[in-house]
Amino acid sequence: MSGATEGPIRALVTDWEYEDLEIERSGLEAGGLELADAQARTPQQVVDAARESGARALLVQYAPITAEVLHGIPDLGLVARYGVGVDNVDLEAAREAGVWICNVTGYGDEEVATHAASLALAGVRGLAFHDRNVRGGVWDYKRARPTRRTSEQTLGILGLGRIGRKAASLLGPFFGQLLGADPYLPAEHWPDGVDRVEVDQLFERADVISLHLPLTEETRHLVDATSLGRMRDGAILVNTSRGGLVDETALVRALDEGPLAAAALDVMETEPAPEDHPLRSHPRALVTPHAAWYSAESEVILRRGAVANVVAWANGEVPTHVVVDPR
Repeated sequence: MSGATEGPIRALVTDWEYEDLEIERSGLEAGGLELADAQARTPQQVVDAARESGARALLVQYAPITAEVLHGIPDLGLVARYGVGVDNVDLEAAREAGVWICNVTGYGDEEVATHAASLALAGVRGLAFHDRNVRGGVWDYKRARPTRRTSEQTLGILGLGRIGRKAASLLGPFFGQLLGADPYLPAEHWPDGVDRVEVDQLFERADVISLHLPLTEETRHLVDATSLGRMRDGAILVNTSRGGLVDETALVRALDEGPLAAAALDVMETEPAPEDHPLRSHPRALVTPHAAWYSAESEVILRRGAVANVVAWANGEVPTHVVVDPR
């Protein structure tokens, strides 16, 4: 759909966790657009809010953008996602509806890679386990035995895009060997110092595995009982990508019964994870609240990038970060 229309185009922020929407408001107004906002969490709530406001563009954090949404909003032209992942958007329905889908890339690469490295090293050193023991009145380093020297271990990176490569460069100096698996990365772009292996080999050979790949139908529950069963005794799993990559029932079993020694997770299949979810209280699980992307700087870059996509489309230009181009 074209961005041309009578009067200012109105963009709806469907849902957000920010302190205010001044970045969005000022950016849209500078581009000649208007802002509407809601806290819509279901497809019907998104449709109702968009129809009530007359919005023709959506700025979306977590709200599900289903076929119902994409076909149910009159003159909807663009959906701009706050973030890289678009697994909450029905991309095929967007193509059918002629709606642009945009994301924002690169805004938090440093933050996510640093978070992944922090989780990996915390897992190797048993920091969450020690912290829980100390808070519970137990002062005994031997409870975490055996703890192995990092330089004697092998790190595996599954997915070597921008963030995976950055995590590899941060963690590589700590580990004795660095393995990588990414069937889609051409050889000419393969990073130096990373030994290329197949996915199954990565699970079999790595002591620590860090996930850096998108959630798709192909990758959903890629880490399941079978792949976890291939891992070495005492291995550690790190996930800062998407919760749906991991079968959490199988993960809990692997922590309880082996072979895993620890899991360090920034993402869960359902967020926030239910209070009674076993991983939230598991003694060998370190869980953070989908915080890897965040810094004061990355939040500003993310929000400005999402707004810039809307403004570009509204002015008849091609947005910077396009996932679905309906032309």
